[in-house]
Amino acid sequence: MEEERLWKFTRPEWLNSIWARNAGVYGSGAIYSLAFYLMLDAAIWSSHKNAANVHVKFIDWLPLIFSSLGMIIINSVEKQRLSADSFSYSGSGVAWKARVVLFLGFAALAGGMAGGVTVFVLKYVVAGVSMPSLFMGVETLLSNALVGLSSVVLWVSQNMEDEYSYQLSL
Repeated sequence: MEEERLWKFTRPEWLNSIWARNAGVYGSGAIYSLAFYLMLDAAIWSSHKNAANVHVKFIDWLPLIFSSLGMIIINSVEKQRLSADSFSYSGSGVAWKARVVLFLGFAALAGGMAGGVTVFVLKYVVAGVSMPSLFMGVETLLSNALVGLSSVVLWVSQNMEDEYSYQLSL
């Protein structure tokens, strides 16, 4: 066994293919669209069919907005930048700058999820909302969780090594 390896078992070769990478990117988009659909479904049901006093307002959309912002920030950082040396990219301190940006992205993603849980607990659970209207809160909470899952799938699939990637060096 090689000394540089971290895990005992190797990854399957099909996992490093261009097909797996594209499937991950498209799967992430499908998960994100499902998250947005759940939020939109809760908002439309709230405004047209809900007979209770609890409705989906802008405060319910804020966690999804922060989670989406965190997803954009996280997936704009390349994995190679996290371990970059000062001479491999122009300028010094590229690695720590990328780590700070990645931390801010994860903070926005986690803040969106925490905000979704907070809105769900304060608006629906503490107020004692019954089940047809409680499902709106469950949908908003699921939409934030799906944005986080979509971000993880996109990060992993974008940072896969495939046989079509070329390493250019001077």
